[in-house]
Amino acid sequence: MARGQQKVQSQAKAAEKQAKMKKQQGHSANEQKKAAQKALIHVCTVCKAQMPDPKTYKQHFENKHPKNDMPEELKAVS
Repeated sequence: MARGQQKVQSQAKAAEKQAKMKKQQGHSANEQKKAAQKALIHVCTVCKAQMPDPKTYKQHFENKHPKNDMPEELKAVS
């Protein structure tokens, strides 16, 4: 009977390991990079750097391109 109990324990352990592996598949480095890339929607007109929001874009533009005219879309951002 001992072997029967070992079999049940082994199957449970294997099922738990499979579930853990399946859960981790969606969180690979490649998937994370793709998700982060989707968040970068604003692109600097001068240097083509990508930013996640207009406030960051405005700060970037003021610091990196002070001599250039600010784009219209950033003038309204506070």
